[in-house]
Amino acid sequence: MGNWKLEVGRMAIYTAFPVGLFFYFNQPKYFEEWVTNTKRDIFPPENHQDREAIQKLIQDMRKKQISAMEGE
Repeated sequence: MGNWKLEVGRMAIYTAFPVGLFFYFNQPKYFEEWVTNTKRDIFPPENHQDREAIQKLIQDMRKKQISAMEGE
């Protein structure tokens, strides 16, 4: 067993290490760009042509549903 100085040093390391990591990894400048790029990958900006294609697909599906209901 060590003396009280060793125990104080160990306790300082045990508390300083997580606090240091928390301080380092919670800086906005380190992860702001990563968050922005990840959001752009998951939710890409809307493209006008894609939006038109989606609207056309919705209209076609509605026409098919209406014609299927009228045919019954």
